[in-house]
Formats: sequence, C-alpha cells, structure tokens
Amino acid sequence: MGLIIQLIVGGIAGWLASIVMRRDASQGIILNVIVGIIGGFVGGWLLPLVGLNFSGWIGYLITALIGAIVLLLIVNLFTRGKAR
Repeated sequence: MGLIIQLIVGGIAGWLASIVMRRDASQGIILNVIVGIIGGFVGGWLLPLVGLNFSGWIGYLITALIGAIVLLLIVNLFTRGKAR
C-alpha cells in the first residue's frame, strides 16, 4: 500500500479511535493522525500474535483502528489513571 494511502487510512483510524475512546475533544487532528499511524504499527505487530490477519485497505483500517485503541488505552492509563 502506498505511503500516502497509509497516512490517510491511519489518520481516519486515529480519528475513529479518539471518538471511540472519547478523547476527540482533547486532541487535535495532527495527534489523531499520529495516533492512527502508530496504531497501525502496533496493530500490525499485535494482531498476528493472536492469529488475526487482514488484507487490503479495509484490513489496514481495522488493524490501525485496533492498534490506535490499544495505544489510547495505554495513554489513558498514564494520564487519567484509568483505561476509559
């Protein structure tokens, strides 16, 4: 998948993850994109360990979304003291 497509899909995944985790108001679009891209790497590393593999851009979106949610859970633990 091309780098530009990965950035766009990662940004969408970060935005969706911030809405799911109710952190949309506290972070801007740039941080959403960064969380989505890093979440894509986290999801790409984490999901094959549990036996899940997705392909295509929808698969990358699902992987990045799951990774971004895991990343935001970790951030919430350090900043708020609780996962949600």
